Amino acid sequence: MKTDKQLDGALRSLFDNIRFPEEPAGLYDPLRYMIRIGGKRIRPQLCLLAYALFRKADDARTPIPESVLAPAEALEVFHSFTLIHDDIMDRSPLRRGEPTVWKRWNPDTAILSGDVMLIEAYKRMAKAPASVLDDVLELFSRTAAQVCEGQQYDLEFESREDVTMAEYEQMIGLKTAVLLACSAQTGALLAGAPEDACRAMYDYGYSLGMAFQVADDYLDAFGDQKVFGKPIGGDILNAKKSWLTIHALEKAAQADRKGGDTERRFRAAFSAPATDEVGKAAKVEAVCALYRELGVHDDACAEILRYTARGLEAVEKIRLGPVRLQMLRRFADRLTGRAK
Repeated sequence: MKTDKQLDGALRSLFDNIRFPEEPAGLYDPLRYMIRIGGKRIRPQLCLLAYALFRKADDARTPIPESVLAPAEALEVFHSFTLIHDDIMDRSPLRRGEPTVWKRWNPDTAILSGDVMLIEAYKRMAKAPASVLDDVLELFSRTAAQVCEGQQYDLEFESREDVTMAEYEQMIGLKTAVLLACSAQTGALLAGAPEDACRAMYDYGYSLGMAFQVADDYLDAFGDQKVFGKPIGGDILNAKKSWLTIHALEKAAQADRKGGDTERRFRAAFSAPATDEVGKAAKVEAVCALYRELGVHDDACAEILRYTARGLEAVEKIRLGPVRLQMLRRFADRLTGRAK
């Protein structure tokens, strides 16, 4: 079985050597740019990890075939497509510490390059072995539609004042968690894992995706911009409903039943105009101070741990053995440990 180090090496080689068409450069250069500024590649990493866990016939020296590497690559290409379009909708100037595609080029180029990046993802996913191709493509297509559904809910929430935690969890499940779940199950399918194992890996990936999104929300308010890769407080300044925002409103309403005006103060701080850098910094600090007052930052960390534990419980049921379980625990810790 492949080790973590071998899987990491295969992943680096895969994206160091990724290729897109050369011309027209104005269409494909943004794709190369997005891959170059890529993050931790957690989706293809999870896919290859799942493949290694269940491909017991392969030893450490057996190369991972192209029919497995290409679908793993497709997951990152698809994710990058969603980021290009998300950054336009969110008006985000930075991605992983670099200018976003729409800022470096323009919105029209970003839309068109994102479209062709989706096509490139499908071209790679279609290289899966014929024996599992139908299952892999059905899972990928369903996931792609769900991610778009989640983004639509996210957009709609921006103009609503009454978003519940249940609605928010449904949204991040679609926007974020299903792609990690798809990554884990795709790797298991490519390895020929039995149905119960594929289902367990999906549940593992889904729960980690939920933990990852709560961690992302947490870091948007309390992270280090150099580590986080984009400006701190972006969700606050764009009036986006995050886990912290919704939980803060719930706790504020509970506190006010005993007498007080916490909810009013929070809504006032969250909706305050901020037109210059000084005003923006003051607004972010005011909202974060209320998060701390309500204990929301600690609750977010507890929620991350809860979702992570749920994911590990899902794979503990399929008797992988201690070595394979430990690999999944290490992956979970790398994924969510940034917010601990």
